[in-house]
Amino acid sequence: MPKVPESRRIGRMAVNEVRALLERHGHIVQEVDGGNDHGEDLHVTFVQDGRRTADSVAVQVKGGVSTRTRRGHRVKVGDHGGNWRDGSLPVLCVVHDPERGGLFWANATRQLRRADALCKTLKSVVVSRDSVLNDGTIENFVQTMRSFLFWERQGVGRWADMADVEFAPKDIVKPFENEYGEPMIFWQQRGESFAVLLHHDLDWDPVRVQESMLRFFPVPMIGNVILNSAEAHWLMGCFKSTEWWRRPAEQSDLA
Repeated sequence: MPKVPESRRIGRMAVNEVRALLERHGHIVQEVDGGNDHGEDLHVTFVQDGRRTADSVAVQVKGGVSTRTRRGHRVKVGDHGGNWRDGSLPVLCVVHDPERGGLFWANATRQLRRADALCKTLKSVVVSRDSVLNDGTIENFVQTMRSFLFWERQGVGRWADMADVEFAPKDIVKPFENEYGEPMIFWQQRGESFAVLLHHDLDWDPVRVQESMLRFFPVPMIGNVILNSAEAHWLMGCFKSTEWWRRPAEQSDLA
């Protein structure tokens, strides 16, 4: 009789653990047939209050000790990098390591986008030992991923990943693309006296900006950042349209 590889048993245990956890909390899990597994083992649709949401992710599941590192785990990207970074669904990596406490997860899409912004090739997705996925953390996990998917639908999720920042649901986020196809993001958090500029030419490093820093003559600038005329006028419009959101929270509530 042919022998069943140990790797298959370990892999099935890992997939079953992830599936059981998600289904126990009411989420819809569809397993990808092994013959069609190209870096995605599960497709997950989140459910809230018994109703299916529009939020879905793909999951790559790994088991065993081969992914272990001192600080967690690493999942090899292999030739999946382009699909995991640019696919229609964000891809998560989940590792099953019962000796270390069970399941651990990471957002592979986000890590690959950040590496792309830094002009680096990511060989492995880092899965931290702090990113535990279990019955006690799954609610926060789902909220995190649903927020991530919300900004994906707004068309700005990629830029948040490339800048390595996280937008909150009530933040005001305004994208702009200049004539050279270079994207910029104006990001205003509630009650903050400043906004944040994320700019392609600044390697996506967040820059705090205020309206008083904006100049049109002799050269359009905000602080030390040189702009073109369209970018400067766009920023002025962003500042004017979000003034109310920079007021202290209690003032915004009364406005």
